[in-house]
Amino acid sequence: MAILGTDIAQAKQLLEQGKLVAIPTETVYGLAGNALNPDAVLSIFETKARPSFDPLIVHTDSIEKIERWVKEFPAPLKTLAQAVWPGPLTILLPKKEMIPDIVTSGLDTVGIRIPNHPLTLSLLQSLDFPLAAPSANPFGYISPTQAAHVDQQLGEFIPYILDGGVCQVGIESTIVAWENNQLHVLRLGGLSMEVIENLSQQKVALSLNQSSNPQAPGMLKSHYAPRKPLYIGNLEKLFQQHSGKRIGVLSFQHSLPDASIQRVLSTLGDTHEASKNLFRFLRELDQSDAEVLITEFVPEFDLGRAINDRLRRAAHSE
Repeated sequence: MAILGTDIAQAKQLLEQGKLVAIPTETVYGLAGNALNPDAVLSIFETKARPSFDPLIVHTDSIEKIERWVKEFPAPLKTLAQAVWPGPLTILLPKKEMIPDIVTSGLDTVGIRIPNHPLTLSLLQSLDFPLAAPSANPFGYISPTQAAHVDQQLGEFIPYILDGGVCQVGIESTIVAWENNQLHVLRLGGLSMEVIENLSQQKVALSLNQSSNPQAPGMLKSHYAPRKPLYIGNLEKLFQQHSGKRIGVLSFQHSLPDASIQRVLSTLGDTHEASKNLFRFLRELDQSDAEVLITEFVPEFDLGRAINDRLRRAAHSE
């Protein structure tokens, strides 16, 4: 298995050698490699068994560095970035040639962000290249929010996991782009639509895509999924429909009286707490002796939209 630790110098040395390192962020743990090294990036795809048509997000520590790697940085996006970064926001920008096509799956834009985690920021400050870093899990499975999650799934394939504790946001970053003089949210995530609209002082268009040819990371229809079938709807009805089976229940605020295997995302009804718990609880239920998993949508406000997006992509399709 991988070595878990907080040695930034060791992580830096491995990355400079073209190897992969798992890194903590405020959203989820990332599987990181030198974004300017096509062989390292290829290793990310191979280690995750990620399809090459699904682009990666690039991570760095300053807007000044970003401007080295992109052709332009539209003023509305830069203003939003300055207000949020470091934080759970990824911005889609036209890339320069030095960003390999393998990073962007051949697209002429690259998703890029500054993550909000002290260990990873220190690591990024020490590097003269950005890091490509999708979530550190087998492709399509539940994203990891603790170092142990990474070790369980990918530890045999990577040498080092930078252990930064539990991710404080718990779901991936929000992805935005500037198109036709308007801000577009391409992926819902850890920065809510309300916050983006408040900071940008303009209405934001929701432009989600669930095709097999995504224009940004994390847009595929099936993603973030447990191994066991997950059904969404009214919990009481779903519980009755699957009677006779061992059922794992993931609820938003209230527990289900008859369920013996269950997790409650937030007894306070707080979407931020629910976001932080989402992937961890899904993973725990998936590793339980439940045969099927049932869940419900959370209220469609604040981070609730992003949580529901993840649940839809994780749900079982008949």
